[in-house]
Amino acid sequence: MFKGLGQLTSLLKNAKEIQGRMHEMQEALKRVRVSGAAGGGMVTVEMNGQQQVLSCRIDEQLFAAGDREIVEDLVVAACNQALDKVKQSAADEMSKMAGGFDIPELGEALSKLGNEGAGGQS
Repeated sequence: MFKGLGQLTSLLKNAKEIQGRMHEMQEALKRVRVSGAAGGGMVTVEMNGQQQVLSCRIDEQLFAAGDREIVEDLVVAACNQALDKVKQSAADEMSKMAGGFDIPELGEALSKLGNEGAGGQS
């Protein structure tokens, strides 16, 4: 009986430590800034590590051309490039937080990060 109690105490201690590390990771991801670009840099998107778009810049020449579809396509491409960089940054942060632990499912889980809301496409 007491043996199980010791295991439970250890589990609770580890859970608190993991929760603390996850909070640290969320804070670190808030500070991450990445950018994606498309159209030779005519469209740039800045995103943070929590997959929030912070800014979008579109070169005036694109508006002068008057082709709305091109602008829309370039914005999407720049966002997707930034999102790919965010996913890589999140994977790097998770590796740091894991402290060198080998977690085989981690890479697969991070590769799926954000795909649920995008219809499974990255």
